[in-house]
Amino acid sequence: MSISIKEINSLEYEKTVLNSDLPVALMFYSDKCHICKNFIHIFDKSKEHNHQRMHFFKMSNTLNSELVRKLNITKSPTVLFFSEGKESCNRLIGNILFTELQDTIEKIIGRECGRDRKEIIRSDVLILGAGPAGLTAGIYTSRSKLYTMIVDTAIAGGQVANTYHIANYPGTNGVVKGIDLVDNMKEQALEFGSNLDEFQNITEVDFSKPEKVVKTSKNEYYARSVIIATGADPRRLSIENESEFRGKGIHYCATCDGAFYQDADLMVVGGGISALEEALFLTRYAKHVTIINKNSFFKAAKLYIDEVLHHPKISVVYNSNVVEVKGDDFVKSVVLKDSEKGEISEMPIDGIFVYIGLLPNTNLFKDSVELSPGGYVKIDHNFMTNVPGVFAAGDVCEKSIRQISTAVGDGTVAAIMAERFLTSEH
Repeated sequence: MSISIKEINSLEYEKTVLNSDLPVALMFYSDKCHICKNFIHIFDKSKEHNHQRMHFFKMSNTLNSELVRKLNITKSPTVLFFSEGKESCNRLIGNILFTELQDTIEKIIGRECGRDRKEIIRSDVLILGAGPAGLTAGIYTSRSKLYTMIVDTAIAGGQVANTYHIANYPGTNGVVKGIDLVDNMKEQALEFGSNLDEFQNITEVDFSKPEKVVKTSKNEYYARSVIIATGADPRRLSIENESEFRGKGIHYCATCDGAFYQDADLMVVGGGISALEEALFLTRYAKHVTIINKNSFFKAAKLYIDEVLHHPKISVVYNSNVVEVKGDDFVKSVVLKDSEKGEISEMPIDGIFVYIGLLPNTNLFKDSVELSPGGYVKIDHNFMTNVPGVFAAGDVCEKSIRQISTAVGDGTVAAIMAERFLTSEH
């Protein structure tokens, strides 16, 4: 017969948990958490097996918010274990299996573990990356009642969060700040039930088994499916003193930093559509913009090329590369090398904006999923990688167009296909 779990509150915590005569398993839950409703049956079953060796209690997150904050409980359900008044072993979070719960109980009773720093978190879908693709995927999977974890190495938003304004995102009033756009996406994902862990340093991934594993310096994540949405970062100039002048005359986002250069002489390095777009944008502030193109032609649509070539504030230097940047505390000039003639020249400049391509954030996955020669994740028409249950979305994928709207579309498809994959498992 089932033995009901006693509910306690924060006022009873010290006496009931910390001063217990037996080890304690304490479940934190939320009434709005559908996973909690399922897990309570597992927790109840464990008490049936172990009630003579361990006490089992549950506590509401919403009714005991001060203690929840003190114990750093951020997700539901979370199970904490205590022995002799101290937290012991790993916390269990999310889709917790009966066998996992039982194994931890046996370790505590057998005094095999102390408090481990790493938390074990289980989910239906683990999304790596909290840019537009990852957040959109989270909206769809959590809305489908899949327990969803979104993990990012930095703050949510990706490159979009650093974009001053966006003028071509559908459904806006013409211009929207990047940070506002991604904040709305983040809030929507959280409202539907997604869980977000920011500033996680991912150290290891293992996609070789049905349950995928991602380890960070803080947590261990186990998931039935994974969506890789780690994006791509701007490619650097790779000159000796680039890092020295980063933010002191060398920039990678015109919409972020262009306004600092009123009536200045600026340089844009690159020959693709991004370089041309940003050169045109910088003319709003700059006295003059010089584009340094390593080729004798542009890799962009004719519309952009024509606008650049006919703009009175823009000039172009072809077949040239930046080989050195000079200055004291700030950039003062750039050394150029003509790739055809080999000639070296120096140009005074106030600021440099670099647009020479992207580097996909895929180094962690090179031994786990198939990558393109350029390092992007290879996907099929369903956004699945060569590993069943592992999908990818956004700028990290091998594709032709990388825009916010395409990233959002990618996240939508990847999420729906991940849901279908999980449904087909049953």
